[in-house]
Amino acid sequence: MKTLKILIPFLLIFISLSTYAQNNEVDRPTGGFKKENIFLGTGLNLGLTNRSFNVGLNPEVGYSITSWLDAGVALNINYFSQNASEYSSIRLRNFNYGGGTFLRVWPLNFLHFQIQPEYNWISSSQKDVLSGQTGTYNYRAESLLVGVGYGTRILGSHYSYFTLMLDVLQNKNSPYRDQYNDPLPVFRAGFGMYLKPARR
Repeated sequence: MKTLKILIPFLLIFISLSTYAQNNEVDRPTGGFKKENIFLGTGLNLGLTNRSFNVGLNPEVGYSITSWLDAGVALNINYFSQNASEYSSIRLRNFNYGGGTFLRVWPLNFLHFQIQPEYNWISSSQKDVLSGQTGTYNYRAESLLVGVGYGTRILGSHYSYFTLMLDVLQNKNSPYRDQYNDPLPVFRAGFGMYLKPARR
């Protein structure tokens, strides 16, 4: 229920900004599928808190559906570590990989909103620093990253962006949540290129 309270306002903002962007879209030639609207890129994400660290790589392939909307698929490879604290004697070292889809809305040429559902496979190494006991666990988790960002995007040429996102699902196994199930801020910077137009 708490997740719905978070998601509903975001989706309403997402829809209203999409409508705004569509109403302010510059007329472009319409037609079918265009090779030059396909883009390839990668993102680097970074998450930092007091006792934790998260870094990952996110290759992506997508398609610019309109001058204000991108959609695609992305893979992810992440490493997460969290040190023991006065509240927990467990030290975590997680490695995960996964994939998902994304939507990126550009209501302004420098501002975008992103929603990215993912599914992840996680391998976790845990150690109790007081007792010395260790364990390795394998599990799966879904996540839903939502956020806002700044960037540049020239259709048919290149793009770059910087996005701040949070995982709004409350799955305790998510790679974007700490051992107390608090969301970790995910800073993602990305860049990419569009494919060249087909020769006529």
